[in-house]
Amino acid sequence: MPDLRVVLAEDQALLRVGLTRILEAGGIEVVEAVDNAPALARALVRPDVDAAVVDVRLPPSFTTEGLTAAIEVRRVRPGFPVLVLSQYVEPLYARDLLAGGEGAVGYLLKDRVADVDAFLGAVGQVAGGGTVLDPEVVAALITRRERPLDRLTEREREVMTLIAEGRSNAAIAARLFVTEKAVGKHISSIFTKLDLPQASDDNRRVLAVLTWLNDT
Repeated sequence: MPDLRVVLAEDQALLRVGLTRILEAGGIEVVEAVDNAPALARALVRPDVDAAVVDVRLPPSFTTEGLTAAIEVRRVRPGFPVLVLSQYVEPLYARDLLAGGEGAVGYLLKDRVADVDAFLGAVGQVAGGGTVLDPEVVAALITRRERPLDRLTEREREVMTLIAEGRSNAAIAARLFVTEKAVGKHISSIFTKLDLPQASDDNRRVLAVLTWLNDT
């Protein structure tokens, strides 16, 4: 992740320092580390910022300030990469963040930061235009929104879950103990069953996740 510059927003001082050190040790420059929503809003307009890692809840009200700032910056700068961190599984927040359809978004539980490599990988994937969802968030979304998957087989549901987590075809193949060719066939079938338009594979993966989340 050469020359990647991020804004970090986290109100807990120890976690903010820890995240800063993890990011910088991974070769990512933290241009600002802030602890409240107004400071985050100011930092996000900097032209030298490439991406943001933000807590959902920030002062002053500790509700959805971080998420709101993330959605706003993506309105002004479409496709701006944002990785949201949350203490709890809150599927509606993930849905709001994904609603724009541009990709380059992630939603992870803070517990995942303990896996440094996975966390840095998620930052890199989001910065590269990918979508990463925490497995627990994906599980909650499946429970809440079963209808979009009615046309999919059990194996296709497993593949769809891993797509939503941001995994590559190779990673999906390794997880399911199948070949990449088999994964490709499953994904092609998913795209067809979800009536997705012709587009690049990356865009169709994002559209598949969005279709799944938005179909009530």
